[in-house]
Amino acid sequence: MAENDDLRQPEFDLAFHPAHGEAVPVADNVQRITVNNPSPFTFHGTNTYIVGGSSVGVIDPGPEDEAHFRALMAALKGREVTHIFVSHTHRDHSPLSRRLKQETGASIIAEGPHRPARPLFAGEANPFAESADTNFVPDIRVSDGDAIEGDGWRMTAIHTPGHTANHTAFALDGTGLLFSADHVMAWATTIVAPPDGSMADFMASLEKLLARDDRLFLPGHGGPVREPASFLRGLRAHRRMRERAVLERIRSGDRLIPDMVKAIYATTDPRLHGAAALSVLAHLEDLVEKGRVTTEGPPSLKGAYFPA
Repeated sequence: MAENDDLRQPEFDLAFHPAHGEAVPVADNVQRITVNNPSPFTFHGTNTYIVGGSSVGVIDPGPEDEAHFRALMAALKGREVTHIFVSHTHRDHSPLSRRLKQETGASIIAEGPHRPARPLFAGEANPFAESADTNFVPDIRVSDGDAIEGDGWRMTAIHTPGHTANHTAFALDGTGLLFSADHVMAWATTIVAPPDGSMADFMASLEKLLARDDRLFLPGHGGPVREPASFLRGLRAHRRMRERAVLERIRSGDRLIPDMVKAIYATTDPRLHGAAALSVLAHLEDLVEKGRVTTEGPPSLKGAYFPA
């Protein structure tokens, strides 16, 4: 089975109508409103979800965006908001939670404040520092497996680090629905960018989700993942393929990350090559830790890499 899984690639689905500003039903007692913040990193925009009937929880309110806030408040009119769930602390997901709390009095639920997956090395700068919502502090911190009760619904936190250290998916108990945020998305693989992200953590989180039996993922960007188990195996194979590609480039004589990116991501949008370099670095950190690649000092974007 492992060999067959290694040959399976994820079938990405780019068919998605964002309906910016509209509350779109996506499951029983679940609505989605997509922020009009499209980019190469956010696809058509960030998805906010409303869960429940007359008393609801909101998942990932999104960025500070006035039009989105008005659309969200219109969708919530006449309903009690008791909980605000935040999957992780990137600025396209968490900042609006503070304003929503002020308007509704709901409690903000998350794993914790923003933090990197590892400390910064001497002289290292965090290339994604500006994307982090460092002012975020939840009212209630949840660990893996913690459950939050609402009126007629219950949400269980599934800690899924990798994209960020505090990344958490939320399972709507008894429904087979998992709000997978940026860990698993139908339209593309997520960015794993050190020091905020960790490839070893990301792969472990994939295995955690593979051990579950969810029937549908509702992600932070784009449309649903309709066959989660198959898609997760494809993502795992894709990441293993990238790891092999990095090793092959090193064995063929590439020493620097930019050279590896040019070869491995030759068909990728050049605007994403910076993120691709960080993804290669994430693989290299993991390969150095495993003893398969060597470098002088800690792995870095400017380091030289050699076969072990």
